[in-house]
Amino acid sequence: MALRLPTQLATRGTFRTHHNSRTATTTALSWRRNLTPDALLIPSSSTSLATKKSHVQQMVTCSASGNAQAVNLAPGTPVRPTSILVVGSTGTLGRQIVRRALDEGYDVRCLVRPRPAPADFLRDWGATVVNADLSKPETIPATLVGVHTVIDCATGRPEEPIKTVDWEGKVALIQCAKAMGIQKYVFFSIHNCDKHPEVPLMEIKYCTEKFLQDSGLPHITIRLCGFMQGLIGQYAVPILEEKSVWGTDAPTRIAYMDTQDIARLTFIALRNEKVNGKLLTFAGPRAWTTQEVIALCERLAGQDANVTTVPVTILRFTRQLTRFFEWTNDVADRLAFSEVLTSDTVFSAPMTETYNLLGVDPKDIVTLEKYLQDYFTNILKKLKDIKAQSKQTDIIF
Repeated sequence: MALRLPTQLATRGTFRTHHNSRTATTTALSWRRNLTPDALLIPSSSTSLATKKSHVQQMVTCSASGNAQAVNLAPGTPVRPTSILVVGSTGTLGRQIVRRALDEGYDVRCLVRPRPAPADFLRDWGATVVNADLSKPETIPATLVGVHTVIDCATGRPEEPIKTVDWEGKVALIQCAKAMGIQKYVFFSIHNCDKHPEVPLMEIKYCTEKFLQDSGLPHITIRLCGFMQGLIGQYAVPILEEKSVWGTDAPTRIAYMDTQDIARLTFIALRNEKVNGKLLTFAGPRAWTTQEVIALCERLAGQDANVTTVPVTILRFTRQLTRFFEWTNDVADRLAFSEVLTSDTVFSAPMTETYNLLGVDPKDIVTLEKYLQDYFTNILKKLKDIKAQSKQTDIIF
């Protein structure tokens, strides 16, 4: 027997934007849902593949502005407020969200795409793992049964089109959450996403923010500036291994934040009723340029970096070139994001009001100096221990 869900549960969305100029101030974003009159039919396992494909094509179209909202048709069965679903749980931020939730006593369910290497570390921590894929909306409903809160950290893989997961998948997830009575939805977005419509990922994040707001779901949107964890592979490790460090000549400043702090603040916000429906921005204590981060890593590592500088003009030219070929469009989209990160932009925001709202002491937020100092101290100690052990095993003939 096939399972019928309300018309408000869409399996896809299309993303269309109207640009009057290259600036964000004159860009009109659109996220209206044009709903089909008949209920969406999710085929059962016995349905043929051809039938499934025909149903997947019954999509919600997000085009011109409008006020259509999904109707909550859930039966109202009470669920425990501690039951949460983390989407994107294997990512840099997602795994910290999972660990924090488990430490605070939440019942954590992780939505993970089927993969050759199972996410056993999530199970080892005490979470429940369910297989689903945002690019296959028919797999989503079962993951939401018995869930009170959805925390959405997901983003598409580098090798797939940005729109597949970050837009179409999120449309399906949000509408399904609404239809099934999810009581709170936490969405992680990007700081300044509303100011860069020329960057597909940032424009999609902004449009998703509006789509979530329009859905009527109780929600919190959190915009992020940058992760300290990302600097380890980008700068710290190459410097220690005496490999090239790639940088740019642009004065971009980013207020990096430890993902553990982001996770902690997220759960404080989740329990604070005053935060419902708000847009928060989480930024680290200070904004850093690429050159300043490299200099800090050099000082803590005690050695110079082999820096290869890529001019911003090269990134712009490469993006324009890849636009000529259909098979490189996704590369061009990601280069557009890189171009913003290498422009004269500051990814930071005042945090005083947010700290006061959440009751957080700014002194408890880890600085980049402290984070990198701890990393280099630990890694250099391990390298010294390994060197000492190797000397003890030397045999002299």
